[in-house]
Amino acid sequence: MDHETSHQLIAAAMQGDAGAVRDLLAQGASAHATDPSERTALIAAAYHGHNEVARLLIDAGADVNHQDRTQQSAYLLATSEGNVELLQMSLQAGADVHGLDSYQGTGLIRAADRGHVEIVRALLDTDIAVDHVNRLGWTALLEAIILGDGGPRHTEVVHLLLAAGADPTLPDGDGLTPLAHAHRDGHSAIVDLLEQRLQRDSNPSDQPTA
Repeated sequence: MDHETSHQLIAAAMQGDAGAVRDLLAQGASAHATDPSERTALIAAAYHGHNEVARLLIDAGADVNHQDRTQQSAYLLATSEGNVELLQMSLQAGADVHGLDSYQGTGLIRAADRGHVEIVRALLDTDIAVDHVNRLGWTALLEAIILGDGGPRHTEVVHLLLAAGADPTLPDGDGLTPLAHAHRDGHSAIVDLLEQRLQRDSNPSDQPTA
């Protein structure tokens, strides 16, 4: 398949033109073809939320873990954009939940800082590392607090992370804990969650038994 046809496939995917993508694939266009930035048609579709096109490409063998030169993949884009349908497709297609972005962060960290509750919930059902630290020195818990707005979505993300075993004592690179950040930013609901968790951890005998 020539470069022009590959370019057409990526362009059609970017535009969300499922008919054109279907036709090009039927003509033999490769779902693995890349442009000069290493972007595949699937990544192009993922950037723009074209899930019908993404499904066609995944069914044609597109790699959900392939990263372009900015280290974005279809899987990672699903996590940052809150695209639950694309995330489920990616997981079913073998998404590597240990894959990292340009900040050396996981999909969980990306979802946590944006308050994507359903993405976080889905990722916590995998073996993703809850306490992974990115190159900024932040875990998913820290990102949800530092970059979040303290509202209901970010508060629920913190709740989910703590319930999944996230360590509330892990500090950032400057030694500030999640609780210190939550206090500083006035995230009172998150402060309450953290204090309750820390209290339970310090008094394990107070925890309910099965």
